[in-house]
Amino acid sequence: MSKESISGLILAGGRGTRMGHVDKGLQPFGGTTMAAHVLARLAPQVATIAINANRNQDAYAAYGVPVWPDDTPDYAGPLAGLQAGLRRCATTYLLTAPCDSPFLPADLAARLEDGLRANDADLAVAVTEEDGRRQVHPVFCLLKASLEPVLSAYLDGGGRRMDGWYPQIKVAQVLFDDADAFRNINTLDELRQLDIVPAAAAPRLADVVSCLSAYDPDALPVRDAQRIIREFVAPVRATEMVALRAALGRVLAADITSPIDVPSHDNSAMDGFALRGADLPAGAPARLRVIGTAYAGRAFAGSPQPGECVRIMTGAVMPAGCDSVVPQEFVTVDGDTMTIAAGTIRTGDNRRLAGEDLKAGSAALRRGKIVRPADLGLLASLGVAEVPVQRRLRVAFFSTGDELRSIGQPLDAGCVYDSNRYTIYGMLQRLGCDVIDMGVVRDDPQALEQTLRDACENADAIITSGGVSVGAADYTKQIMARLGDVTFWKIGMRPGRPLAFGRIASNGRSAFLFGLPGNPVAVMVSFYFFARDALLQMMGAEAPLELMRARSAGTIRKKPGRTEYQRGLLARGADGQPTVSITGAQGSGILRSMSEANCMVVLHDEQGTVQAGDMVDVLLFDGLI
Repeated sequence: MSKESISGLILAGGRGTRMGHVDKGLQPFGGTTMAAHVLARLAPQVATIAINANRNQDAYAAYGVPVWPDDTPDYAGPLAGLQAGLRRCATTYLLTAPCDSPFLPADLAARLEDGLRANDADLAVAVTEEDGRRQVHPVFCLLKASLEPVLSAYLDGGGRRMDGWYPQIKVAQVLFDDADAFRNINTLDELRQLDIVPAAAAPRLADVVSCLSAYDPDALPVRDAQRIIREFVAPVRATEMVALRAALGRVLAADITSPIDVPSHDNSAMDGFALRGADLPAGAPARLRVIGTAYAGRAFAGSPQPGECVRIMTGAVMPAGCDSVVPQEFVTVDGDTMTIAAGTIRTGDNRRLAGEDLKAGSAALRRGKIVRPADLGLLASLGVAEVPVQRRLRVAFFSTGDELRSIGQPLDAGCVYDSNRYTIYGMLQRLGCDVIDMGVVRDDPQALEQTLRDACENADAIITSGGVSVGAADYTKQIMARLGDVTFWKIGMRPGRPLAFGRIASNGRSAFLFGLPGNPVAVMVSFYFFARDALLQMMGAEAPLELMRARSAGTIRKKPGRTEYQRGLLARGADGQPTVSITGAQGSGILRSMSEANCMVVLHDEQGTVQAGDMVDVLLFDGLI
């Protein structure tokens, strides 16, 4: 037996029940899909290869191999796929592997071939030993193509067990040492766990900050802090396929390529009459005979001749030979004669060309885009039913401080209600994160450490508020530093000077950490200008904060050398141009000023006092808060 006598078949025809009924083979994994990994490992072992699939056949065909559907109705099990492969196999032997096993052995064909030969068998199947027990993997097998009648008879008789037809043939079991090579990824959780970048592969903070000249953690400019965070944070690699409607607000994990031209045919942009441009004489009216009607969804079957036209509805396919449409309100009709005045339209007017919106094979949506309602409509117009998206980012958050009380608890002297958790919750929800609210943690070292460890083991990122400034009870800094690679900054900004950032680890899991200040406004400012972009980067999204320019309505006092964020009200001035005014007192604890504002005025390091009429950068809260 040689490689040329073996065809390969990837079994991808199942329903994906344990993975939420999505197509497992097309689940993004390791920068491509699971089926692509299987294809890359199986192809070098066989002469030809095909994929058994009952849906998304165009997507599988894009790999450049034949796609074979099942022939057995009402049954989508692996035996139906095996039957389809045997019926179409052009070689003596068929080698099979499932689409959800991206780690299959590189010597699978050779080992199974040896077992088939040594036992003079009809079929060789892979087995492994785990905890002293032998595990058979019937979807990893090499068999004679001549067995198709035997398998078909078994299926016609109602048999469905993968090994139920073995008593009718001679089977050889081939032992493999590496059980992990035959691992099936059956659930989205398994996929996520296997598609995580190890913390050891990420850079160290010291390596990142070493690229900055004059780095001073006690006087760090905003731009430098943002750069360090951007270069240190790594995206979460795990992705998943979701139904189209479930993709709203999610981040695309891959480019979406249009499988069709949009529109698929030349069609009319409006209700009117389709005609030949050559029938429009210059300087004279045209009289054309109406020979029928073209409706949307029902193409006109005839072919108009010179001097003839077709009444046409918006979206209807252009009749053969017609290249222009005159709107119905611009013509007169008398019986079957349509008259159009000279100069009413030009040749080619009101015709939408096939592929005018999208050409087949072109990128409809790019990886990293956050899916919006218009995108759902676009994908639906392409017939896309499932969308590859980044998995949701899991973010744990909590507040620290003995003075904090949760809503519903009585306020003792000197205590305040914890507002930060609610603003952080809202900001994370707007980003589309899965949030883990860990409550209020008292100023107790053991409690803080345990909470940080729990958060680290269950989330991709952690947001804390309070405990990162200089203070007698601020144990948070010490514990953060002990648990991982964390640095503490005094940033040249107002409000929100203290900030902690880094990565902590616990029990083999790691999470990026953002230690925000405790003052309510400082929490929001620090989140938007440091944590938000980092979380989006982890999500694989491209959605930078967009600043707009507005005219200051009054004087804003400021000294150069630090960045200031002032709460503002944006409105239209008398001349219709955007004008911004400050909401009053700008203390970092005055949350009411943030609630009353609709924007934030961003005054950069180099700026001094702003005079009335000067232009400033403004961040709109719409969509953020």
